[in-house]
Amino acid sequence: MALITKIREKSGIAAAAIAISLIFFLIGGDIFSGNSRFFGGSSDVVGEIGGEKINYKDFQKKVEDAAQNYTQQAGRSPGEQETSQMRDQIWNQYILDLAYGKEYEALGLSVSSKELVDMVQGENIHPSVRQQFTNPQTGQFDKTYVIQFLKNFKTMPVPQQQAWASFEKSLAQDRLRTKYENLMKMSTYTTNAEAQKEYVAQTSKVDAHYLYVPFYSVADSTVKVTDSQLEDYLGKHKDAFIGQNTRSIQYVTFPVIPSKQDTASFYNDIKRLAKELAISKNDSAFAMMNSDVKTPYYVTMAEIPESVKGSLGSMTPGGIYGPFKNGMSYSIYKYGGIQKDSLFTVRASHILIQAAKAAPDSVKAAARKRAEGILAQIRGGASFEAMAQQFGTDGTAQQGGDLGYFKNNGSMVKPFENAIFGFSGTGLLANIVETDFGYHIVKVTEAKTNTRYKLAAVNRTIAPSQATMDEVLRKADAFATENNTKDKFEAALKKDRTLLMLRGDKIPEGAAGFNNLQNARDIVRWAFNSDTKIGSISTVFQNENQYIVALETGSTDKDKVKIDDFRDELTARVRGEMKAEIITKKLSGVSGTLEQMAQKYGAGALVETVTDLTLAQGVLTSAGADPTALGKAFGLKVGQKSKPFKGEAGVFIMETTKSTPAPAMADLTMYKNSAKMMAAQRASYYINEAIKENAKVIDNRAKFY
Repeated sequence: MALITKIREKSGIAAAAIAISLIFFLIGGDIFSGNSRFFGGSSDVVGEIGGEKINYKDFQKKVEDAAQNYTQQAGRSPGEQETSQMRDQIWNQYILDLAYGKEYEALGLSVSSKELVDMVQGENIHPSVRQQFTNPQTGQFDKTYVIQFLKNFKTMPVPQQQAWASFEKSLAQDRLRTKYENLMKMSTYTTNAEAQKEYVAQTSKVDAHYLYVPFYSVADSTVKVTDSQLEDYLGKHKDAFIGQNTRSIQYVTFPVIPSKQDTASFYNDIKRLAKELAISKNDSAFAMMNSDVKTPYYVTMAEIPESVKGSLGSMTPGGIYGPFKNGMSYSIYKYGGIQKDSLFTVRASHILIQAAKAAPDSVKAAARKRAEGILAQIRGGASFEAMAQQFGTDGTAQQGGDLGYFKNNGSMVKPFENAIFGFSGTGLLANIVETDFGYHIVKVTEAKTNTRYKLAAVNRTIAPSQATMDEVLRKADAFATENNTKDKFEAALKKDRTLLMLRGDKIPEGAAGFNNLQNARDIVRWAFNSDTKIGSISTVFQNENQYIVALETGSTDKDKVKIDDFRDELTARVRGEMKAEIITKKLSGVSGTLEQMAQKYGAGALVETVTDLTLAQGVLTSAGADPTALGKAFGLKVGQKSKPFKGEAGVFIMETTKSTPAPAMADLTMYKNSAKMMAAQRASYYINEAIKENAKVIDNRAKFY
């Protein structure tokens, strides 16, 4: 019955999980970035979707209902972050109903009651149902728990029944979206010509010898760019510079830091807690009751802070250890010995060379050969982490392949789990591990263990007293009052170098925060207030452990794009074109071999050689990935030298020295499938963008929240 109770409690949370997954699907084009278009008028319209206006009162009622459900589920009122997420969920529900709903209706798509039953208790269980009805002992989905839950459904409180109904509705909507998306993906098609193009781009190769003069070799000071040139460039390239509604500010932060008195009081409190923990009869209960941040009593090595691990070997049962510092938090521990767990924990790293299960044998063979080659290099002394960063094909590559800690509870695919937990000690696994994802080179970095440590941890965070907070607030308020104009604000900053001044540039209207300020919606709303002008000074804002006073310094309007909105980028582009003219004119007056031309040109000219360039992944030595130069190399005949031409970041003279055409290939199935798969992957984004564009989504929520 304990599990059934847990499921009842979690049913509403599961519905939220589905809603969040739909949010991620919908935000591909950043509809919350302040780019929405406003019709003039109604002060109570939160937005418009598919021509239907959304009234503020109706929207807010849904927010309040969601907040009430959250309170019933979580036992507390939602914070600002949770409330913001609820607004997002409700907004996206409107998009699903009004924009996607019309598409579903036009195509006759629906989810029958039989399908819904199948998703909950049939053969095709929805992943969210699997997640919620997992046996805690085995870690596997157990359908019997679903049956038990549904049998007791009518005896549950009404709010929990409503939460389950909302969850089922979310399941149906997710299935509808999947049907629609799959239907659209079926329309993608790759022609033989496209497959041939992909094959040629990957296998045709050229060698090139070229002269390259980068723009940076010409000093910026020698090229003066005028506003009229920027205006002219902006007018010719409007599509590349899309306007936004943004505001820019400068702000002074007054951090609230514990005083000496606060610190002394904190240390006395820690000493008292250490003495009381030492004589406590119930260590874990005492720790939980007296901690700002609660941590489990039984912990694995993976869950123990690094600062504490080094002391474990010297700990004796019943001993008090610490305090250990972690930022502004301090922890004291009472050690209770060890316990053996039924599961093992290990830490490992891997380098994945991807090869899908359904890939052709030739693709798999090539991937395995590549993996074996990398394994051989590591055995020969190459750094595993460096090889992972260079060759890894999943999200762990940038972390040197580190997978962190995990248990043998099915969290990893079976072949991978068997290989790692069948290995003793640490080090490189001798053989490649094959899974449905491809081929893995694996290194165990911390040996498997099923030892758990009993550590009653009292975790306390040193915080400023109310008196300290009041004193900092007084200083911030005095600054805002005394420096209430732009000139006074800037003069105060020059006079007092101890003041910490920061900038918030081009903040979108719907932003919840900026820079490292996570919950700064009140500052953003002030910046966009109709009474706030450039040069306005704010009152004092409190943001977590600091007080802030802001100065509005700039604004942009999506319907009135100005050169100042993109001055740096426009200047760089115009200056690049002017430098290209200077360099090209100078190069046009020299002749001979590339080396001779470079010598005659003088400082800044580079002569380089590259081999085995491909159209798919061609990279030049100094210029990097320059598509113009790459195309020129493939367009020239062997031995032919180009005239000077402008690239992305400099001027080139290209000479192709060798060309290796792609060998004739009768079967292009592999390339056709690859191109089709990539097209299908992009389809979700394009579908979403097309529906939003067709529905003319207008998001006015930033005016209200």
